[in-house]
Amino acid sequence: MTRPPGPPAPPRPLRLSRRRTVLVLVPALAASALLTTAGCSAGDGAGAGSGAAPKGDAAASASPVAGQLPSPSPSVTVAPTLTEAQVKSALISNKDLGKGWKPTQGGATWRDALLKGKTDIADCQRLLDGLYAEDLLGEPAGARAVRGLDDKDDGAQVRYQVGAYDRAALDASLAWLKAVPGKCGQFTATDVKGGELTVLVTATPLPGVGEARESLRLKVYGESGGSSAVLTLDFAAVRVGDSALSLTNGGLDGVSANSTRQAAQLGTQRLQDVLAGKKPAARPANQEADAES
Repeated sequence: MTRPPGPPAPPRPLRLSRRRTVLVLVPALAASALLTTAGCSAGDGAGAGSGAAPKGDAAASASPVAGQLPSPSPSVTVAPTLTEAQVKSALISNKDLGKGWKPTQGGATWRDALLKGKTDIADCQRLLDGLYAEDLLGEPAGARAVRGLDDKDDGAQVRYQVGAYDRAALDASLAWLKAVPGKCGQFTATDVKGGELTVLVTATPLPGVGEARESLRLKVYGESGGSSAVLTLDFAAVRVGDSALSLTNGGLDGVSANSTRQAAQLGTQRLQDVLAGKKPAARPANQEADAES
């Protein structure tokens, strides 16, 4: 006899393996990432027309270190910048040069006659223009002060200045000055009256002062006051950090190279003292006595 069929067996629960679960989740996560990226791209495009921050700014804002400037390295030192009061206190005075020197009574007459000339040689023109305008080192980037001194005995005149400069430009000017004797050892120029100037240029030594230095001597043959004249002119420059001193010492009866070196040496010491926050060193007693006599 045939046995009647029993009740149907209950369905067996579905069991997903771990491998199956992973395979399901990965596509879902990938789709989510694509949707997020698409949304950001749409936001960037809309921001261009709505004043929204550009992509770089948004990325910077999201970073926890965005906008933070790096701390300065402890090994980097910044040269002090001269103030107006400091450049004036760094100037030398007639007391630094000794007996016979006094504050200037005005520009020497030979400046227009023997320094204001024209030549076709670019470097030589730059030399004449820089000496006449007193800016052979270029325009200062900061404070600047100038002082004129006259030697009442032989008519020489010193023009002395201190200034704060851009370091790279200052070094370039000093390098150019070093090359001048090779480029303009002898040249001719035309003075303001159409006469001829003959100029000789040589390098001259300076004491080992400052961090860099250059010095030249010029002999200019021409006319001044309607008569033949020979101008002797020393130029010296010394760099200390981002600051520098420069001077001319010139006259029709010759000049003392010792006065040029002394002005550079004492002036460098004063500039170094000022940059270090010190009061400039007192002048030697014998110079004080000479200046007062």
